[in-house]
Amino acid sequence: MSEGEIRVGVIGCGGFGLYALQQFAQVPGVRLAGMAGTHREASLAAARRFGIPDVEEVDRLLARDDVDLVYIATPPFLHHTQAMAALAAGKHVICEKPLAMTLDEADAMIAAARRADRMLVANLMQRYNPVYDAVERLITSGAIGEVLHGTFENYASDENLPPEHWFWDRSKSGGIFVEHGVHFFDLFAGWLGPGTVASAQRGIRPGSDPPIEEHVQCAARYAPDILVNFYHGFHQTGRMDRQELRLVFERGDVTLYDWVPTRVRLHAMVDEAQTRTLCELFPGSRLDVSAVYSPRDRACRGRHKAIDAYQVIEMSWGDGVNKSHRYGELLRAILGDQLAWVRDRSHRRKVTEANGRDSLAMAVAADRMATI
Repeated sequence: MSEGEIRVGVIGCGGFGLYALQQFAQVPGVRLAGMAGTHREASLAAARRFGIPDVEEVDRLLARDDVDLVYIATPPFLHHTQAMAALAAGKHVICEKPLAMTLDEADAMIAAARRADRMLVANLMQRYNPVYDAVERLITSGAIGEVLHGTFENYASDENLPPEHWFWDRSKSGGIFVEHGVHFFDLFAGWLGPGTVASAQRGIRPGSDPPIEEHVQCAARYAPDILVNFYHGFHQTGRMDRQELRLVFERGDVTLYDWVPTRVRLHAMVDEAQTRTLCELFPGSRLDVSAVYSPRDRACRGRHKAIDAYQVIEMSWGDGVNKSHRYGELLRAILGDQLAWVRDRSHRRKVTEANGRDSLAMAVAADRMATI
């Protein structure tokens, strides 16, 4: 690295790879140095846009001395081979999710990165979201009691995933849990700690040949006894693509919208002190009081606990935030965090190689149960 500059080479550059590069190029101290492993017209146009003169073969890119970090934006079945080659060439690696297709592959990649003292991370950027931090603080504060249950429902579009796309080929994608579910296994683990998969199922698109796995679901258990349901379906038009995440507490619930959450709705029964805490956790939110109880009506019980029911409120936070802009912020944040470690090994990263491995372990367990 010359004078602290991080020179990035990318392997593969599809639609998302291009979007990520647009964000990575804005991180201070980063320069895009090379592109390899793709010859799509859109990728060639991207190379010209970023001033990359030639799209190279992967081996040639990895042999270059002026590439410090490799961003792997290829389909999942290529991640292990390409990451191992990049680490062997002395490069740092940021890899699109999932980290790998199997736990053995992930473990081999992590071991190689640690032997070489190189950064390895999957692009699990959800933990850099201000919404993630706010929900984490809500849980820790106890303002509306303990978490009891969670759901994530992903009704995703398949409009840009034609039947021949690699996404539907389990030998290339690993299936929906592995290719996509890792984001949300990591998100819930950040809030609730390690989880275990209790059951899982999948559904095949009727009449598809070869069979298309179009939706999956699983139930997971988190300590001490929190139950969470995950559903991922790829069967909607782009106009109807939508996601909803909800955590249910003893005295209320919080709902997040979109797969990169920006909007939050909170429904809770609280007293004045708890209301103030919630306003501090979600600054600038809109607060509506739905019900106020008189002193004689305030006493009630839930979970065999006495509750002082002062008022029921509704809070809205994040309206007007552009999801695409927020997504860009998260990509810039994860790269900035990783580069801080590259420059100073004492820096504590928010997401490490362990996140990629742990989320993959949940995904593999769910996939195994669903396909028995």
